[in-house]
Amino acid sequence: MSIDLPGFADPVLGAQSCFRAVLDAMARPGSRHAAGAGLTPPAPLDPATAAVLLTLVDVETPLWFDPGCAAAQDWIAFHCGAATVPDIGAAAFVLALELPDLAHLNAGSDDGPEESATLILQVRGFGAGTALHLAGPGLRAPATLAVDGLPAGFAAAWADNHALFPRGVDLILCAGTTIAALPRSVRIAEG
Repeated sequence: MSIDLPGFADPVLGAQSCFRAVLDAMARPGSRHAAGAGLTPPAPLDPATAAVLLTLVDVETPLWFDPGCAAAQDWIAFHCGAATVPDIGAAAFVLALELPDLAHLNAGSDDGPEESATLILQVRGFGAGTALHLAGPGLRAPATLAVDGLPAGFAAAWADNHALFPRGVDLILCAGTTIAALPRSVRIAEG
């Protein structure tokens, strides 16, 4: 049974370390950070994905769950106390194995942009795949992040999300034991 698999060996230190990695990733869009080393979550979750969930999700943060992650749902509920919601638009966090339509996620409001959803997207890897050219806050110079596992047309979908700023969805990419983040403020071009 998947709930038999442990979470962080030291929950406090593990969550603090992952939270710092998420903060650094958000502050420096496209930079890669270690997360989840030593975790053995149930399939199909990668250790980085599991670490982000263990760190950010709790009983007060509604989670929409990709049906492809059903085998890990009991583990997440046990370790995070996650309250899952069937409507992706009602979720504070969205766990996905494939990019959902960003327009269906909660983008926040003009009075409460911080109420928007954060998408936790598990991808195949970094360093190969779609090259994303990033510009905007947190970057002294344009940066490039190669992501294996994003669909064609990602840059156009992201441009629509970015146009909502200060509203919009933030994205945490997870692969293996590595995370990267794309906050809603960053501009992306493929190439």
